[in-house]
Amino acid sequence: MSDEVISLEHVDASYGSYRALFDVSFSVPSGALVALLGANGAGKSTVARVATGLVPKTAGRLRVCGHDTDHMASWQIARLGVAHVPEGRGIFGDLSVEENLILSFRQRLGRKEVRSAIERAYGAMPVLAQRRHQVAKTLSGGQQRMLSLGKVLAAPPKVLIADELSLGLAPVIVESVYEHLRTINANGTAVLVVEQQVSRVLQLAESSVILEKGRVAWQGPSGEAHRAMEAVLAGAARETGRLEVGS
Repeated sequence: MSDEVISLEHVDASYGSYRALFDVSFSVPSGALVALLGANGAGKSTVARVATGLVPKTAGRLRVCGHDTDHMASWQIARLGVAHVPEGRGIFGDLSVEENLILSFRQRLGRKEVRSAIERAYGAMPVLAQRRHQVAKTLSGGQQRMLSLGKVLAAPPKVLIADELSLGLAPVIVESVYEHLRTINANGTAVLVVEQQVSRVLQLAESSVILEKGRVAWQGPSGEAHRAMEAVLAGAARETGRLEVGS
């Protein structure tokens, strides 16, 4: 079996007539933490949705945990060991904290393992235990993110795809969220972090991929990603200037 838990090879994807990804190729090794970076609209969330089967690719090859995913539904990809914390909160807002955990763990672990998994989630994130009976949509944004991650921390998958974890959160909450992400990765879960805010995620990630207009513009060690991101953004600005002058 391949040491890569996610492998995209020359992947294209579209939303109807709108083409969102062009010839995207990169991989996430087992146990690694990889940052997927780019400006707003670069295609980062589309990559996350393609990798989890929520958006079908129109060309190329996607392998997850050693399996070719052609003809697989999103729930089948999830059963390979993939968890997705989507952009937004990724919770059932009208259910309580504990009901959210019960649904998640029952689906992934079976009824017999639910109670022990809930206790692990509460042990890792005491704020969830304090608010176990609170309706999820009434939690703060940071607490909702904690609930999303608590479902993963208590039952670690082979790979976690986390989309815009810092979106709309105060810096002190972002720090806590990312510390939990570090713990998830340290426990053996490979992580693909989709992020628009570069500085924080590069402190965690071993390698990075930068998207621009649905294409891979750069990939390499995270220590070099700041400079690469600046170059990509500068190139995009020059291109925009040329378009404005020529229009």
